Formats: sequence, structure tokens, C-alpha cells
Amino acid sequence: MKRLIASIILSLGLLGSSQAAIDAHEFTNESQRQRYHDLTSVLRCPKCQNQNIAESSSPIANDLRGEIHRMLGAGRSDEQIIHFMVARYGDFVLYDPPLSSRTVLLWFGPAVLLLAGGVAVAAVVASRRCSRLATGSALSDAEQHRLADLLQNLNPSIEQDP
Repeated sequence: MKRLIASIILSLGLLGSSQAAIDAHEFTNESQRQRYHDLTSVLRCPKCQNQNIAESSSPIANDLRGEIHRMLGAGRSDEQIIHFMVARYGDFVLYDPPLSSRTVLLWFGPAVLLLAGGVAVAAVVASRRCSRLATGSALSDAEQHRLADLLQNLNPSIEQDP
């Protein structure tokens, strides 16, 4: 009996959370509905890390979906709606922001960091190689005689050079 009650409570809890992100917007035609879905999928949620406002369940994403619905009902074009969102929230709301002086670091920052990391790794490898060559001098006479004795004891068939 306890398992039945627990499963019912769990099912009701899951049911309530799955319906929380459903929007009930009315559209005048199918093209307006398609524009709504296109716009909500290309605009990023300002609060979330990397979710569009169609998939986000945050309150700001819900407000933005309502604002897009209102602007579509008012007859605004997609460009006007996107321009409004960018003016209000910045280029962050676009998944593909335009190249400008404000977004140059966003566009080229990862490549610069990757290049700097490659240069740093190459410098470390080169310095270790140089230090290894500088300390890796030839064996002294005593070390050569000791090595020859060890090799002679290991394999008596090897003859020593005079």
C-alpha cells in the first residue's frame, strides 16, 4: 500500500513539472505560429547558459515568449522583434552575434587562447629539450671503463677495445 501511495505522489509530482513550461498562446494563422516557433528557437534566454527561450523554463524566458507573441499580434516583423530583443538584452540573446567591436573577443578569443596555449607548450618543450641536451654530456673515462666492465661481466664473449 505504501508503494502505491508513493508511486501516485511521484507521478503527480512529475506530471506537474512537465506541464510547467507549456505556453498557451493563440495565433491567428499557422504562419504566425511558425514565426513564433522560429523566433523563440533562435533567441537565447538571458538567464540560462545555453538554452533558447523556447526550451527554457525560467521566468524571463516565459516573459520573452509572451512579449514575442504580443509583438507578432501587433504585426511586427521578425527583424523588428530581434532588434527589440538585442536593444533590450544585448547581443547575448543571439546565438550568432554580428562581428563588431563589442563582440570581437567573443569571435576571436577562443582562437587566440588556443594559439597562446600552443605557443606556451612549444616553449616548454623547447626549453626542456635544450636543458636536456646541455646536461646530457658524454661519459667520462671512468664511467666508460665501468660501463665496459659491466658489459664484459654481463656477456663474456664481448671483447674490450684497447
